[in-house]
Amino acid sequence: MARVKWISSARIFAILGVGLLTTVIQSATAAELKIWRHGVLDAKGDAGFSYMIDQGFAEKQGLKLKIFSFKADTQLLQALLAGELDSFEGSPGNDIMAAARGADVKIIGCTWPRLPHIILAHGLTSVQDIKDKTVAVGPIGSLPDLLVRILLKQNNIPVNAVHLASIGNDVDRYKALVAHVVDAAVVSNEFMPVMEKEGLSLLAAAHDFAPDFARLCLQSTGKILTTRPEEAAHFVAAEIASLRYAISHRNETLALTRKLTHEKEDDPRPAYIFDWAVKTHSLDPEVGIPVDKLDYIQRQLVATGNLSKRFDVNKMVDVSIREKALKLLEN
Repeated sequence: MARVKWISSARIFAILGVGLLTTVIQSATAAELKIWRHGVLDAKGDAGFSYMIDQGFAEKQGLKLKIFSFKADTQLLQALLAGELDSFEGSPGNDIMAAARGADVKIIGCTWPRLPHIILAHGLTSVQDIKDKTVAVGPIGSLPDLLVRILLKQNNIPVNAVHLASIGNDVDRYKALVAHVVDAAVVSNEFMPVMEKEGLSLLAAAHDFAPDFARLCLQSTGKILTTRPEEAAHFVAAEIASLRYAISHRNETLALTRKLTHEKEDDPRPAYIFDWAVKTHSLDPEVGIPVDKLDYIQRQLVATGNLSKRFDVNKMVDVSIREKALKLLEN
């Protein structure tokens, strides 16, 4: 007969105690995490950068991050001002307009100081050919909308000479262009490797006609930064740490992008925009605040008529949160 190995009741309680203690510690740790609600644009070819913060970096900074995705920058701002978000990563153009009109919106860092956007078209060889054509953009005030207005202004083309169609996100606009629903579309340059097989041509590149227009900045409100400054600093610290990791771990970042977008391994778009962003320094893992670029944006907004007069962008910039974040990362 096999001998039964008995364990004393004290031993059992000791084992159970360890397990219970571990559970209690884990529960307590989870309870101590502060919820931070963050908005981003819908996942596309460069999603690995924006979503990397949710791969343990926020938790390390004591935050329970909740990410919400939106199709347009304008929606992100609306959600922030409605109190549904604590921060978001979006284009600063629409937010400069809002701040100039008194909205409580603050820029605490910028992740993409350079634009990857391009305008693709069917059968158009010059910007002048865009007259009487339909161009897919975003909602009024969104980055795609502002870029087309800047391009039209520079080429002395009245806005009413072009049909601007507000269509979803970059992927939606690209699909509309491929389907010949529109004649041109503002999209990310991630579509460069696949445009020729669809018979599309490059009409203009934003980094040429709007060279100092920052793409994405981290934004919050003065109220949140005043009432929750420490949590805001930990959020920015997590963002910086995640971007430092993302930009130096190409394979992991591309894998995360494909997981989020369901793109196949042989799809060239994620790799294209990752390599382009690194090569051109279009992404800033230190999330600096390029005030000169913000000022450039507000000057363009005045030129296009989106703003009636100049606005001092320094009024909507808060550098203290980033400074605290950098100190947190030193420890």
